[in-house]
Amino acid sequence: MTIDDCIGVVGAGSWGTTLAKVLGDNGKRTLLWARREAVCREINETRQNSQYLPGFSLGDSVEATSDLERICKSASLIIAVVPSHTMRETARELGNDLTGEHVVVHATKGIEQGSFKRMSEVLREETCLRKIGVISGPNLAKELAARQPAGTLVASRYDEVFERAHAALHNDYFRVYQGRDVIGAEIGGAFKNIIALAAGVAAGLGLGDNTKALLLTRGLSEMARFGVAMGADVMTFGGMAGMGDLIATCSSPLSRNHQVGARLARGEKLDDIQRDMRMVAEGVKMAKAANDFASRKRLDLPIVRAVHNLLYDHHDVQLLLKELMSIPAGPEFAALTI
Repeated sequence: MTIDDCIGVVGAGSWGTTLAKVLGDNGKRTLLWARREAVCREINETRQNSQYLPGFSLGDSVEATSDLERICKSASLIIAVVPSHTMRETARELGNDLTGEHVVVHATKGIEQGSFKRMSEVLREETCLRKIGVISGPNLAKELAARQPAGTLVASRYDEVFERAHAALHNDYFRVYQGRDVIGAEIGGAFKNIIALAAGVAAGLGLGDNTKALLLTRGLSEMARFGVAMGADVMTFGGMAGMGDLIATCSSPLSRNHQVGARLARGEKLDDIQRDMRMVAEGVKMAKAANDFASRKRLDLPIVRAVHNLLYDHHDVQLLLKELMSIPAGPEFAALTI
């Protein structure tokens, strides 16, 4: 196998495995990297990843490996799908074998703690990469793995990045749209996880669609305010990476962040919930990062603040709800005109 003959997917969690499945459905030779040999062995022997995507078979063109160097030497298009807190370490490992000709598209929906760096910034700092993009949109892994119709955004400054990703992923059940606002795509994908936590709390309390609609629309407003402060184009948040992802993640019990919120509302402790979950709920870390950034920049983000206080200061759920509802209601679109 020579470079360009296959596509690399770095990260064999539910989302990485799903993207590998899409590539396999499209007949693309795919190398799927997993850190643990046991996961690689199961995928190669049974075509299944029972820990992270049970019930779905991967095509024969998908091969699992724990060798990052092999992926870099075999594929010029790599999709990075690791949790935000491991992206820097993984990028550093990849950086030993990447060249400026590699195209890397990441699908990680989070921001680095402390530094507030987006994943594309982390990739640039740790590698020689120039051609970087981001996949972001309303993409629940199990639904996409079941070939239910869906769409996503690939954002990059480079046309080649979109063209390569589109050629690899687009098919009759997965539409891939082009964007250039990398910042907005990354912020939308990360920020919606906070609102999904809040939506999960509302669902866990037995609240209905009026409450969900209130959270989604005001959450979109906070997303736009936060994103513009980070340098994003406000229009991005009306598309796949903003409103689209927000609707899917806040409405579905398949969302890990929604699950965390619902379980918190039922009285479970955050540490117990996280210990019980195999996969990362990015909203937990994102709530702290966004709240710290908002404090530093003096941004008014009431839902972010409430979720942060619930997660890290152990505030009472009912009290937080009362506090949110007591905030004075001003002009609806004031937050979008920063």
